[in-house]
Amino acid sequence: QLQASGGGSEQAGGPLRLSCTAPRTFSNNGLSWFRQAPGKEREFVAGIGWSGGNPIYADSVKGRFTISRDRARNTVYLQMNSLKPEDTAVYYCAAARKAFGGRDRSDYTSWGQGTLVTVSS
Repeated sequence: QLQASGGGSEQAGGPLRLSCTAPRTFSNNGLSWFRQAPGKEREFVAGIGWSGGNPIYADSVKGRFTISRDRARNTVYLQMNSLKPEDTAVYYCAAARKAFGGRDRSDYTSWGQGTLVTVSS
């Protein structure tokens, strides 16, 4: 079971860092973050390969968010800077079926419980 943490409330322009600890069984799988705002579909945010390389980002967060991975701790992080009110959502981490997951939810086999991020203007 993936365990996400680090959500909370922040002012626009501020930072937050999310963490997600994955079971060791996913050490060779890609890990990603998705988010779901109220009344909207769950959308891809950022993903990283099994080795910690090849990060990809949604256009809406590129340049502001950074995904990283600590293989020794089986943990993936999402550093979120310059937060905007439109970043408000429940953030989910997900483990891909393969060494790298893409932007499609069908690429993922296991999901965490979600952590709420609220950004106020």
